[in-house]
Amino acid sequence: MKTYPFNALLGRMKYITRWSLMHNSRPESLSEHTADTALIAHMLCRIAQRCTHTGDGIRPDTVATAALYHDAPEILTGDMPTPVKYKNDALRTAYKAVEAESARAMAGLLPEEISGETELYLTGAVLSEAERKLLKAADRLSALIKCIEECQSGNREFEAARRQQEAAIHEMQCPEAEYFMEHMLPCYTQNLDELTRGRF
Repeated sequence: MKTYPFNALLGRMKYITRWSLMHNSRPESLSEHTADTALIAHMLCRIAQRCTHTGDGIRPDTVATAALYHDAPEILTGDMPTPVKYKNDALRTAYKAVEAESARAMAGLLPEEISGETELYLTGAVLSEAERKLLKAADRLSALIKCIEECQSGNREFEAARRQQEAAIHEMQCPEAEYFMEHMLPCYTQNLDELTRGRF
């Protein structure tokens, strides 16, 4: 009987730790980041459709699904620190090629009937340019939230990263991300009582 290890391999995202070059008050796994990014990406799509009215043709479910797979190749490549990954065009291009090859290899761990479509999710090729931008914004917002949480816990290690993430999000000129930052991001500094008081 032939077996397909794709999903078992995805299950290993919980063993990959992000922010490996920095002291963390609480480690963040790739699984956590992936789930957070998918939830934020879905919300950004809904903001685009209902709040900023820029969401013509945006598919929230497709974007959220792509977000679930967006960092899966890191199971094979590991999480390369941002300063290294984006140091220059040569490194960025080389790493993208490694990620693409990892996505192809992972899709090959599935039955042929579903491997091609899955590869489109692994690489983000299933998304339009506008959808890809929302996913990237969600990815950055997830990183910003991690920085905020670390700073809230008194970890000064993340102060510069927080400023860098905020600047990168603003540079994207993404109305949905700006809406999220204005109306939703402040709540991440509140405790449970503050989040729920008078609302339940």
